[in-house]
Amino acid sequence: MLGDVETRSVSPVFVGRAGELAKLTDALARATAGEPQALLLGGEAGVGKTRLVEEMLAEACRREVVVAVGGCVEIGADGLPFAPFSTALRALHRQLPKELAAAAAGQEDELARLLPELGETTRREHPQHDEEDMARLFELTARLLERIAADRTVVLVLEDLHWSDASTRHLLAYLFRTLRRGRLVVIATYRSDDVHRRHPLRPFLAELDRMRTVQRIELTRFNRGEVRRQMAGILSADPQPAMVDRVFERSDGNAFFVEELACSITEDCPTGLPDSLRDILLVRVEALPEDAQRAARIVAEGGSTVEYGLLLAVARLGEDDLIEALRAAVGANILLATPDGDGYRFRHSLAREAVSDDLLPGERSQLNRRYAQALEADPWLVREDERAMRLATYWYHAHDAAKALPAVLSASVEARRRHAYSEQLRLLGRAMELWDNAPDEVRAELRPVDYAEVYPPCGCDPETTPLRYLDLMAEASVAGRLSGEREHALKITKRGQRLAEAEGDALRTAWFSVQRSRLVSSLGRGDGWAELGTAQELVRGLPPSAVHAEVLAEAASWGMVHDPGPGSLATAERAVEYARMVGEEDIELRARLTLGSLMVDAGDVEGGLAEMYAVKGEAVSLDLPAHVGRTHVNLPSVLEGVGRSQEAVGILTEGIELSRTYGLLDTEAWICDNLAESYVSLGRWDEAARSAERALRIALSPKPRGYGAMRCAYLSLARGDTAKAAEHLEAARDHFGKNDPMPQCFLPLGTIALCIAAVQGRVLDARAEFEHAAAEGFPPGTQRYAWPLLRAAAALEADTRGLPAAEPGRAEALERIRKATRGLVTAVPVWSAHERWVRAELLRAGGEDTALDWAEAGTAFEQVDRPYDLARVRHRWAEALLQSDRAQAAGLLRQAHATAQQLGARPLAEDVALLAQRARIALTDDPPSAAAAAAGPALGLTRREEDVLRLVAAGRSNRLIAEELYISPKTASVHVSNILAKLGVSGRGEAAAMAHRLRLFPPSGEGRREASA
Repeated sequence: MLGDVETRSVSPVFVGRAGELAKLTDALARATAGEPQALLLGGEAGVGKTRLVEEMLAEACRREVVVAVGGCVEIGADGLPFAPFSTALRALHRQLPKELAAAAAGQEDELARLLPELGETTRREHPQHDEEDMARLFELTARLLERIAADRTVVLVLEDLHWSDASTRHLLAYLFRTLRRGRLVVIATYRSDDVHRRHPLRPFLAELDRMRTVQRIELTRFNRGEVRRQMAGILSADPQPAMVDRVFERSDGNAFFVEELACSITEDCPTGLPDSLRDILLVRVEALPEDAQRAARIVAEGGSTVEYGLLLAVARLGEDDLIEALRAAVGANILLATPDGDGYRFRHSLAREAVSDDLLPGERSQLNRRYAQALEADPWLVREDERAMRLATYWYHAHDAAKALPAVLSASVEARRRHAYSEQLRLLGRAMELWDNAPDEVRAELRPVDYAEVYPPCGCDPETTPLRYLDLMAEASVAGRLSGEREHALKITKRGQRLAEAEGDALRTAWFSVQRSRLVSSLGRGDGWAELGTAQELVRGLPPSAVHAEVLAEAASWGMVHDPGPGSLATAERAVEYARMVGEEDIELRARLTLGSLMVDAGDVEGGLAEMYAVKGEAVSLDLPAHVGRTHVNLPSVLEGVGRSQEAVGILTEGIELSRTYGLLDTEAWICDNLAESYVSLGRWDEAARSAERALRIALSPKPRGYGAMRCAYLSLARGDTAKAAEHLEAARDHFGKNDPMPQCFLPLGTIALCIAAVQGRVLDARAEFEHAAAEGFPPGTQRYAWPLLRAAAALEADTRGLPAAEPGRAEALERIRKATRGLVTAVPVWSAHERWVRAELLRAGGEDTALDWAEAGTAFEQVDRPYDLARVRHRWAEALLQSDRAQAAGLLRQAHATAQQLGARPLAEDVALLAQRARIALTDDPPSAAAAAAGPALGLTRREEDVLRLVAAGRSNRLIAEELYISPKTASVHVSNILAKLGVSGRGEAAAMAHRLRLFPPSGEGRREASA
């Protein structure tokens, strides 16, 4: 197992670091026990990070642990995408070929982006890139590591993060966040002295600092005693104190510099100890034979590691001469052979940097040119997955724009293929930098079909039309969005839109406007409609095209969630028509799914669902992950909206399995949100809570976290934890933001906020919540969210009838509710049931409800699978029946109470129990005790406390209560405190609201119109 572990130090003794080594071995023990470990090892260059890791890996191998090491590869100033992961996975593949193949089974095509040995990555004719592509690759990688580490302990070491590319950092952060299973230790090392204020690793380290699962270890320099022990080990004798003092002073306790200085002593360096750190590193190189020095300079410029064949081609020495030169450099501990025996690297990167910095400017560009020429002459000198990036880097640093431009563009395509979108964006930026310097004849030979797959042809033939600068900007804008660098992408998109507009190119201008809409929305700068409106104006009247279809599809999708109605439906129909005309299958599937949803909203329930089911079937059969995810989110949501919750659960359960198979973690979060909503409807609240909590835990983007928090808020409120509900509500609003209001967000949030305010006795605030949520009206398609809001608003007015504080504005509030109900659709049973419930609550608000009114609502809810809503209706139905049919009322109360108990709906259970107590109805088969029969009206209050609560409910202060009851204000205060404790409320307003909601003290003269049911 130690074959892939490279030993680079020359000191025969391991000095100090006992505490740090103990932390690493403790992490190894914890991982062996089944608890994954994440460690970040930092320290300045040369301080001893590698030696510490070597010691830990030696211990790991003694315990028969599988070890895989990968380093971030630097070529010039560039890092290879995912290089450390590819190297480490390659090491695992060598050691555990069968096990790794089994762990990757079914996802070889995707994982081959990191480990080409698993097979060829499929190259679709018209590949579509999605914002979940990168997350999907990350999730599959995490799952691969968890599976490999399920039955054995695995240590994964990723070195030199200061050279890492952005994609590597994103993947590592993802692993640190999500790994929860397996006997796995992940160790990442970096140079702390390289991480200056603007270094890209700095925000990454800050992110990891916020993760409690990541243990960070910082190595400090050696003290004098440790330097002496290190020198003694190297010199095989105790050094003179004066020499220790001088080496300690010169090295400042840096372990690598101590080694170099000690080696200078043992080799009788004629110049004595060098004066500068750079000289320390160069003095031993300069003592090598000329050919060995030349080989060292070539290796220094070639990158972190240089393959022997490539080195032979660039050195232009005879093979025997080169081998002798390399033998001298290796013998002097300057170069090392790589673990696979295929190439060479410097023993320490500090030495390589010193040698590279010592190159002359012309010498540097010459070496890069020779590397590029050698690689062009024989591409198989390097690994295929590294070839494009290394060739692009060599030509770029050779300052040859004619060669560099096509090479950089090819590397950008390779980065995109590997979902390394950050590297693609950087390379496209480099291509735009080279564009004007490249000869016209070179640019004329470049074709969009080769380098610009995301950009539609816009009426030209991509096979024959030359690549344009605008095409590069289009690619860069999409790469920026997919990589998460949205601010950068937005700047590029704005510039591209201006350039296209200046050229009078309406289609390209419209395409950039669509991209801008997506970016504005994802950045929370707006809802994106203004940009989509601009795009629609630009394509209006133009012949059908892919851009035209894309604009219509995006506008219809926007309308589905913001403004469902006839206009959005017509736009979706045109989008489908245009996509079919131009043969854009991807756009057609998206538009058809949107069309189906809008058809349901318009009343064609069965036709719309049939369309959505058809899209789902095609997406699964064609194996299109993005569409599979989208259909398993949208279709169940529509089913839930029309009351077919059980059907929705079946598809959502299937969707979770598919999203896990594909590695679509954000899609799984959306599905969990919808599953929680359907479970709430079906009365499976414990499962709903687990689904919502999982969505919050795994979501990668804000909106699914917002829905997860919203589901948790609803459950907390229904179960009586008002404070927790308010916390979840605030979290949901933060996740959704303020700049992209959607009815499916702000209407349910408004309902929850209204109910929280009502429970807390803030009647005017509750009314304000309703007015704010209902300010824009309820257009077609919003009924599933509007009916619960109207019911909550009507119940508020009914519960506070007779409350003095609620009287101002009460009539106007009731009229607003009645007016809103007139325009809402009741095309499906669940909407019709809500309409009857709202009607009964409005009658209750005027003291005019009858048992027949509630019977209609109850009967309607008995036809749909909504146990909690049915229990609440039965509670009011029983209340209305008490004076006409006590037996039926008792049965209804027992049913409602049983449901409330089963769900854990404490407020409803208490309301039902209180009504039963007041009516002298037993909720169980056991006869009530004499004490219970003689009890007061409710809640264990004494007669005096009932009198005080009646006055609190009427809005009296302690002083006025004292005057009316002929007691002292202090006594009144004590009674109020006791009442609050017995009611389990936090203030007088909440106590008053409860008293009115439970009708503990009906207004004098009030009577209910009797009617039988």
